[in-house]
Amino acid sequence: MKISVKSIRPTKIICVGLNYIEHARELGLKPPKEPVIFLKPPSSLIYDKDNIVYPPKVKRLDFEAELAAVIKKKARNIKPAEAQGHILGYTCLNDVTARDLQKKDGQWTRSKSFDTFCPIGPVIETGLDPSGIKIESYLNGALKQSSSSANLIFSVSELVAYISGIMTLLPGDIISTGTPPGVGPMRPRDVIEVRIEGIGTLKNKVVAAGK
Repeated sequence: MKISVKSIRPTKIICVGLNYIEHARELGLKPPKEPVIFLKPPSSLIYDKDNIVYPPKVKRLDFEAELAAVIKKKARNIKPAEAQGHILGYTCLNDVTARDLQKKDGQWTRSKSFDTFCPIGPVIETGLDPSGIKIESYLNGALKQSSSSANLIFSVSELVAYISGIMTLLPGDIISTGTPPGVGPMRPRDVIEVRIEGIGTLKNKVVAAGK
């Protein structure tokens, strides 16, 4: 069953970094031994066909195609085997990142938290098995990322359980599972698509601030 992404009100968006070995390598980093997590604010959310705004002081703005899970019911200190019972469904997410600011700051909050930096959609698919689905991104129609959730270092269930041991997960909260290799820059007037098997296509245009 498909549910509108606009029907949820997340209290938080938890993202996972470096969850594909090849993506960690393309950034010159070692694969982590436990999940690397960070937060995006709910104010960064936009939806399918909304515009991504390119901030005026950013020199490089990257796309990152990701599979995201939406929480169905409160979860605290659950086990991986219990995780699927706490998941409403899955959607596409673009973890838009100001790469130059990420490198400058040495941490990720500012670079990933601007308004419009978290497109999600087009729907939440409740009947999806997330264990081996294709994840792709297309920039202006050209394939840039292509991988499978089977290549995740930490599975969806492992991530939900791990995060629930740190913070209480509430209905509508979003957990994004990390991006595969192939991330790259976007410019104003570019169109970026995140396509995930069984969910659909999340499509957004990049615009300059003030446009």
